[in-house]
Amino acid sequence: MSGGSLPERRDASFYTCIAIYFDLMVNQMVKYTPDVLNRTFAALADPTRRRILAHLAHGDRCVTDLARPHRMSLPAVSKHLRVLENAGLIRRKRYGRVHELKLEALPMKKAAQWIEEYRRFWEGSLDRLADYLEKTNKRADQKGRA
Repeated sequence: MSGGSLPERRDASFYTCIAIYFDLMVNQMVKYTPDVLNRTFAALADPTRRRILAHLAHGDRCVTDLARPHRMSLPAVSKHLRVLENAGLIRRKRYGRVHELKLEALPMKKAAQWIEEYRRFWEGSLDRLADYLEKTNKRADQKGRA
């Protein structure tokens, strides 16, 4: 085997380590409801809805204030607002005919935590793979010199 190629056989501890880590990650991710994450990511996928959320990050706004910078009709903005409401990203309060909207950041926080867990999983997996390859390359180099 050359120094730069993958090893043909891996020891049982390598597979055990990967299996245990994957099991722990899956168990951690169960706490996130797939429907909530799906609605959050679907709502955030649209640039208009992200801009609406950016406006709401500066404070509560009424529908007409949110519609103005987007050059769209109130019914079009209302459709975007319904998607954001269904995802739990905004809350609506009614004062007579005025609808005031408030940003609710918890669903975005949950989505960010979910992404962070995957980032840690893959960084850890890649670090372990690099360590494993380094060890096997050292062994192969030592065998090649003997």
